[in-house]
Amino acid sequence: MKKIKHIYEIRFNVAIVLIIFSLTGCEQWFELYPDGLVKDEYWKSKEDVEATLMGAYQKFAQLDYKLFLFGELRADLIEEGLNTPGYQSMIMQGNIYPNNQLCDWTDFYVVINYCNNVLKYAPIVVDIDKTFTEYQMRGFEAEAIFLRSLAYFYLVRIYKDVPLVLEPSEEDDVNFFLPKSADTTILRVIKNDLEQFRRYVTDEYGSTEANTGRATKGAFLALLADISLWNFEYNDCINYVEQIEELGYMLIPGGKWFEIFYPGNSLEGIFELQFNDNLDQSNSIYDYTYWNNYYLASEHALKLLSPSESKEIIRGNASLRSSDSKIWKYCGAAPDGNTLRPVSQRRSANWIVYRYADVQLMKAEALAMTDRYQEALNIVNEIRNKRLMNPINVNLTSDAMEDAIMTERATELAFEGKRWFDLLRLARRNNFKRKSKLIEIIIDRVPSTQKLVLASKLTNPYGWYFPIEQDELERNNKLVQNPYYAEYSTD
Repeated sequence: MKKIKHIYEIRFNVAIVLIIFSLTGCEQWFELYPDGLVKDEYWKSKEDVEATLMGAYQKFAQLDYKLFLFGELRADLIEEGLNTPGYQSMIMQGNIYPNNQLCDWTDFYVVINYCNNVLKYAPIVVDIDKTFTEYQMRGFEAEAIFLRSLAYFYLVRIYKDVPLVLEPSEEDDVNFFLPKSADTTILRVIKNDLEQFRRYVTDEYGSTEANTGRATKGAFLALLADISLWNFEYNDCINYVEQIEELGYMLIPGGKWFEIFYPGNSLEGIFELQFNDNLDQSNSIYDYTYWNNYYLASEHALKLLSPSESKEIIRGNASLRSSDSKIWKYCGAAPDGNTLRPVSQRRSANWIVYRYADVQLMKAEALAMTDRYQEALNIVNEIRNKRLMNPINVNLTSDAMEDAIMTERATELAFEGKRWFDLLRLARRNNFKRKSKLIEIIIDRVPSTQKLVLASKLTNPYGWYFPIEQDELERNNKLVQNPYYAEYSTD
């Protein structure tokens, strides 16, 4: 079987069990060391450090359905199925309140706290365990920096301003009630961290699955490129992607495109959260997109991808099943809309965070925003050529190229948790010049009687982000609610 077994088969000794089961609320994120048990008895060997690091990977993998929802729920590529959970349906309809359970950011901070513990204790353990080399320690630290930075990048794009926690909490009396930090501050910190630690990361963990499932040089560079694009630091984005181009990744040829998803870990994969149903490492996306009929491809997605409408034979047949609008990437064993994964692999599809086509389209966008339109168009058409699609001709202007790249990203990366963040980036650019496009998409599912009111309210960009969950505000009086949602929060 293909998966990276040692990543998620963690040594669940008493210390790790305490970490997992104590992290159930804001006030408990950091209660890792009751009565000094873990601090005094746990951090003794490199295996303890690695086990904690693997816990961070595992916890991030358990977020796969949230990464799907945050990236697609408010955008235009999915629509409700017969069994869409009510709290998710509310968000799709523009009714977002601080008591919605999807507003809970705890799981991201669990990942962050795992990483903070690795970063604090790895240098201590290296002095205790003589088999733990400086090289190994630096590698573990680099992986922890990557996962922590990725978690914060999601948080910033979902909530905007959030608490910036860079130290682990070990005792019950540690002050973990922190105020929010500005998104710009957080992005600066994580970008600096990634730059500082990327020299220590490796590209070779011993297997294809590990090389795609753990932080590598390519993963670092992809995250740096993504942050730079979000920050509108276009030359930085181009530079990071050009470094990725030197690492040996490649675009999968048309006839093999579905191998990106089945079996996964393809030559295009840069960083994928790993799953293996046979090892009880099951994803949630099979249930969300196929079995439980939570979500279907939207009419807009069908226009982009249905072969009968768009001629997208390769990407269309691999992405969705036109006959019933089922999303196919995470359940199929072949791009035919008929052959499901074997039962033992139904929930084994990786969640792809970064792949080569994604970063190439990042570069195209950055090139277009620096008036290098022809170079940007060449990248788009290179990808289309690989997917056996005809090239497109576009007016070489900023808006036209931006629209063409956004359409190509929607087609290539459909249902991969990218669409909402792409639209949000577009709306934020150039002093919110094109925010009306995002607002139109958000209100599309809203009843006609509410469209004008919601459209007016959403001219406030704070409405594009999630509120802080009500329970968090009640636990931590240093937090201030996103002003767009302040009227729904108690004092």
